[in-house]
Amino acid sequence: MGREIHLSGGEISLLKTIGLSGASTTGKQLLERIGEMEAAELLDALNGLITMGYILSNKVNISSMDDAGSAFFRVNASYARDLRDAINPGRRREDKTRRRRRRAE
Repeated sequence: MGREIHLSGGEISLLKTIGLSGASTTGKQLLERIGEMEAAELLDALNGLITMGYILSNKVNISSMDDAGSAFFRVNASYARDLRDAINPGRRREDKTRRRRRRAE
């Protein structure tokens, strides 16, 4: 059963920038790619995603842009599918375990 995840716009931007493949992204690359996001909003969203366990980092506490720039980030593989569904709510997978009734022709 899938988990219901609700994300803010800043969190969605961060996840799209990091990528859902599980590959590691440096903080320097993240800061270059994120665009015009305010520093406080970026740090708040990043710390929230790390606290929830959606993003894994080599640093526990990221309190400044310098901390974010010197860290490494990747999406937690156990949440990747649910995060993909939360980012694109219109493209949710159907539950494959549910039986379907065939129509008689």
